[in-house]
Amino acid sequence: MRLNITSKNLNASDALKTTIEKKFEKLGKYFSDDIEASVMLSQERGRQKVEATINAKGVIFRAEETAGDAYESVDKIIEKLSTQMSRFKGKLQKKHKDSKTFHFDAFSGFEEEEEIQVVKKKKFVLEPMSVDEAIVQMELLQHTFFIFLNMETDTVNLVFRRNDNNYGLFETVY
Repeated sequence: MRLNITSKNLNASDALKTTIEKKFEKLGKYFSDDIEASVMLSQERGRQKVEATINAKGVIFRAEETAGDAYESVDKIIEKLSTQMSRFKGKLQKKHKDSKTFHFDAFSGFEEEEEIQVVKKKKFVLEPMSVDEAIVQMELLQHTFFIFLNMETDTVNLVFRRNDNNYGLFETVY
């Protein structure tokens, strides 16, 4: 596993980087060597935030954690990622049974496959509108996301409210 560690508003010590490398080495047993992982370290309001993303050939594992101490955040991130991998082992095995990307024998726990259940379906007509109009509509509905047909690009887009109360936009590509 190739690991890319970056930091923002924080000077990460060599000891912290070494700890992160050692912890992620343990996750490396789940994957082939050509997997890429990114870790972003930042400081927000005096607290240490760690975001980690592992891109495993189309399957993305992601976790973020904020704590008073960066080492504590890293420990929680590793735990979250391990849980994700173990929890979805069965589903991943079905989809990637012939792939050399995953080492399924290394996954432990959660052997029983959880059934994913859709509890509500909703149909609606995609209305052509601008991004600004979609954000207004989302706010009027008091939702955290809104799907619409972007009149400028003629593609299906999704606007969403981020945790920092700003907005994000997903644009589809075919």
